[in-house]
Amino acid sequence: MTNAILAPGSQVTVETRAEEILSEVLRYRRMAHSEDSCFPCYCPACAAPHLPKVLDAVEAGRKIRFVLPAFPGKSPNTAKVLGTLPDTAEREALDFLNELCERINRLYSPGAEIIICSDGRVFNDVVGIKDEDLTAYQKALAEIIQELGLKNLSTFDLDNVYPEDNYEMLRIGLLSKYGKPQEYFREKVKRGASANAGRADRDAHRLYCGTTRFLVEDSNFPGQTKSKNALQKECRAKAYEVMRRSNAWTALIAEHLPDAVRLSIHPQDCGSEKLGIQLLGASNWITPWHGVAVDIGSNFVLMKRSRAEELGATLIFDGQGKPSHFKLESINL
Repeated sequence: MTNAILAPGSQVTVETRAEEILSEVLRYRRMAHSEDSCFPCYCPACAAPHLPKVLDAVEAGRKIRFVLPAFPGKSPNTAKVLGTLPDTAEREALDFLNELCERINRLYSPGAEIIICSDGRVFNDVVGIKDEDLTAYQKALAEIIQELGLKNLSTFDLDNVYPEDNYEMLRIGLLSKYGKPQEYFREKVKRGASANAGRADRDAHRLYCGTTRFLVEDSNFPGQTKSKNALQKECRAKAYEVMRRSNAWTALIAEHLPDAVRLSIHPQDCGSEKLGIQLLGASNWITPWHGVAVDIGSNFVLMKRSRAEELGATLIFDGQGKPSHFKLESINL
């Protein structure tokens, strides 16, 4: 390997370049506990689980791969989103991810790529997204990547793995090979609630709580008639199934893309096996598929559609007359 692979005229070592590459990602990491986190500094503990894969790629002169299970499909709750298709929220997030790779490309000539491993087909039937809506969302997402020339991004989903038109059979095939029983996750969540829980169990408990909250929000759409208690009970049960399927999807990704660094849209503890990554700001858990993009002049922020409307934001349409985002003239968030 020559220094030209690292950067024109570079005299740094392979180890230093690998750390610099990972540092570009770490600066946008989403931490689980901001009050005692190492953010925004470069943290050897945060880097440790991921540095070997980056180092292997740099030593071999290969493109560095990151995988991000994300963009599962729009929430079915119209109080949160504009519709079933990607809009400016997704476009801005995709553009950010592509630009993150561009920052790495300027350091390392073989470059970097982020493979968006859409997990929508894995659990859309549980969260209330229709298969046909998900198919349209995935198609539109790929079209946005092509239209915007986001050459550092690609997509990978369950449809790529199993050439099967029966989507229920896709999910059955995934779970039969990679799935664990629900009781496994119930026990992890239970252990994670204790004060002396280990990291993996704490992560499971935090994921369970976050998933339950999102399921309740997504199920509480205008016109639904279930009581609050009934909704909570139903969504707590669904959360375990979402976790079970997500875990199976993670195992499949690890098998198909073993050399890739694992990113996550969820906040992570320092030193986690996954790197939490921002999409449009790290101040909350709102994602493009659980909210809308709001233009505040200097940049876009994410919030629920109902909140944007409460603030008096103006709905903006794209060139085809489809709802795109909101614009907020008076910034008072």
